[in-house]
Amino acid sequence: MRQTFDIRGGPVIGRTNLPRLRRVMAGQGLDGVFIPHDDEYKNEYLPDANERLAWATGFTGSAGAAFIFADRAVVFTDSRYTLQAADQLDADLFETVSMPDPGPFGWLAGETLDGKSIGFDPRLLSPNDVTALAAAAEKAGAHVQSMDTNPVDEAWPDRPEQPMAQVVPHPVELAGEDSASKRERLGAALAQEDCDAAIITAPASLAWLFNIRGGDVFCTPLPLGRAILRADGSAELFLAEAKVTDTLRAHLGNGVAVRSPDELEDGLAGLKGKSVSLDPEVASAWFFRTLEAAGAEIHHAPDPCALPRACKNRTEIAGSQNAHRRDGVALTRFLHWLDTEAQSGSVTEIEAVEKLESLRAAGGDLRDISFETISGAGPNGAIVHYRVSTATNRKLECGSLFLVDSGGQYEDGTTDVTRTVAIGEPTDEMSRHYTLVLKGHIGLARVRFPAGTTGTHLDILARQALWQAGLDYGHGTGHGVGVYLGVHEGPQRIAQPWNATALAPGMIVSNEPGYYKTGAYGIRIENLQYVTAAETVAGGEIPMLGFDVLTLAPLARRLICPDMLTRAETEWVDAYHARVLEEIGPQLSAETGSWLEKACAPLR
Repeated sequence: MRQTFDIRGGPVIGRTNLPRLRRVMAGQGLDGVFIPHDDEYKNEYLPDANERLAWATGFTGSAGAAFIFADRAVVFTDSRYTLQAADQLDADLFETVSMPDPGPFGWLAGETLDGKSIGFDPRLLSPNDVTALAAAAEKAGAHVQSMDTNPVDEAWPDRPEQPMAQVVPHPVELAGEDSASKRERLGAALAQEDCDAAIITAPASLAWLFNIRGGDVFCTPLPLGRAILRADGSAELFLAEAKVTDTLRAHLGNGVAVRSPDELEDGLAGLKGKSVSLDPEVASAWFFRTLEAAGAEIHHAPDPCALPRACKNRTEIAGSQNAHRRDGVALTRFLHWLDTEAQSGSVTEIEAVEKLESLRAAGGDLRDISFETISGAGPNGAIVHYRVSTATNRKLECGSLFLVDSGGQYEDGTTDVTRTVAIGEPTDEMSRHYTLVLKGHIGLARVRFPAGTTGTHLDILARQALWQAGLDYGHGTGHGVGVYLGVHEGPQRIAQPWNATALAPGMIVSNEPGYYKTGAYGIRIENLQYVTAAETVAGGEIPMLGFDVLTLAPLARRLICPDMLTRAETEWVDAYHARVLEEIGPQLSAETGSWLEKACAPLR
């Protein structure tokens, strides 16, 4: 499991590695190079070998980019990483610019770079990114150059090896549908679109389509590879030989040819004259160029696995429910610990992370954490994507709020849950803000909506109470979640920016409104829930959809102001707590069970 507390990188990294990189750039005839955070697979968590931005600059945030020139280096970060960037980047070597405005390409367009050559790695950028980069460079008077060899890779003397974890079958008892059936179903859909094949580039789609899992990526059981899916349901799966076992070959069957990644370019060349589906949102420019050079006809279309993967079947939903019950037991034990031993004011953020992870692991079914735990005490909780380190570690002080956002990877499901609790006596302001967030959470949990509704349509429900009080939060309200896959999964999303994917039965999404008072505290309440058919309302004329909650753990009853809740909201809280008590209570010790009874007592 990955949960480190010393932030890697730091100013010394730039002083050591920038000169190396610039020497290689000069040798390649480049005046500059663009380094995105993304790797070849668009992973959320990168294998160490693909942490190119961190190696070149020392900045280790999960979102960022850099332009490196012979006499200048500029790093782009968003607001989540302002403090981290200041700690990790040498101000004498790097300028920092905020994202998304102006962002890397907006910044470049405003510069004067007459005649300079800017290199980019086509394996790391989408076709749209390459077009935007080229247009920005042209405005600056520069030009771009596609690189066959990434200068970072060449300059990195002790670059880690690429991960080679064995790929294992994911049982059909947990997947709910065998791989042959999935391939046949998706192949038939390709044929209806007059496509001969589709290129599968996203590791999560690879894992879902072939019912396999791996260990190449931190916090997510992904195998790194590629695939060609043909309209007849057959496929070619490109995996490193070290990852492949006889058991895996038997699982894949005769319909899947396992080939080396070194053969991928030849495999694409074999699609000459064929109509090939390729997703420009997840496939890099290299795939488009290689297929074009091969003489294939490219059909721009979404990843054919994305929507089927998002709409979980009954088996996957049942597995997720089981995973959340087990996770709820660990989380409830942790919340009991927070409400008793951790009330002393001496417990640190790191100790809280270690306690929570040990409780999850004690269940015996935990495969990994699903992301690095956000453990924010007091003002650190106001940093939305805060990650505790030894340098920032705070005590959970009396009179403060503590926000913990965490999750686990289990073979039958992926969890993600946030709870905010009071350490000592909360102020009236804390309770008021907590209850406003809770009202938004309840609004989204209770909604009914017709087919065709997107997450964008629903986002306002989570913000309404906060808006009425002149407050808001600066992040999305909900993201998709996989089943023993990524904790952040599309294409569905609940957020203010437009999302065209309609919410459909089986989709799992988070419900996580919040409020953050800079320098004081943060509040977020997050449950996972899935889309399901809603009960028919008397007099209703059309079928409706709704949400059913997956997460089972008590809310912070001491922070709730009952007088601020409507009767319907109060009934929702009481019903939710009754369910938590019924499903989690019998699995607890007498002491923790007694605490849970009080934590789940009716509000009035």
